Amino acid sequence: MEQSSYLVFPSIDPIIFSLGPLSVRWYGLMYLVGFIAAFLLAQKRLSQTPWNRDQLSDLLFWSFVGVILGGRIGYVFFYQFSLFLDDPLYLFKIWAGGMSFHGGLIGVLAALAWQAKRMKATFLELGDFVAPLVPIGLGAGRIGNFLNAELWGRTTDVPWAVIFPSAGNVPRHPSQLYEFALEGVLLFVILWLFSAKKRPVGAVSGLFLLGYGSFRFIVEFFREPDAHIGLYQMGLSQGQLLCLPMIALGLGLIVRAYMGTKNKDKTKKI
Repeated sequence: MEQSSYLVFPSIDPIIFSLGPLSVRWYGLMYLVGFIAAFLLAQKRLSQTPWNRDQLSDLLFWSFVGVILGGRIGYVFFYQFSLFLDDPLYLFKIWAGGMSFHGGLIGVLAALAWQAKRMKATFLELGDFVAPLVPIGLGAGRIGNFLNAELWGRTTDVPWAVIFPSAGNVPRHPSQLYEFALEGVLLFVILWLFSAKKRPVGAVSGLFLLGYGSFRFIVEFFREPDAHIGLYQMGLSQGQLLCLPMIALGLGLIVRAYMGTKNKDKTKKI
């Protein structure tokens, strides 16, 4: 198939508009979309919890802070540690780009642990409440990656391949859209429907970790590995290695949740 038969990605300015020194970028807008969606979805289910709107606002605010700080720190330490060693101030150069989901997850977990004490709830109870709110933001972030023509996929000849001019002018998998579909849309549908009914504590959190870890692991086979890291000897990328603990922990939480429920039922019968 000739190169002209593929979709050539148009030149899109990463800056939507500027107001003086302030520039609004597509990626930043996607973060805002994710936060607003999480807030609206959380309000919809707030009546099913013992918490009030002020507690909800604090929970989501600090979770968002955890995403930003954890995402940046995780990216630097997981993917650009050599740059950090050469220039420690690189950690604060957010405008240079670079956020890590796995780092953001750690940041959110830290925020949940702190808020759990303040809200007199368990860590997993908050995790179960927050987990279904996350995929919309993840999907929006992948749309931001696509609009920025970054984090593209590996070379391919599939009919829907896209030529990203900044990626060597060769057809590639639009892996950002694969992630949008799986980690954003499908994961949201699964978690939202699963959490609509009362589940054992930890089950929803476990399903989120298992679902995201599995979907991301699959998409990484179509995504171009980081040039400065490449693939490890087993043929796995850095992203896939980071997903393996998520998958294991997710399975463990689900088994723990339902085994705990089964043991309680046995105790009641006795």
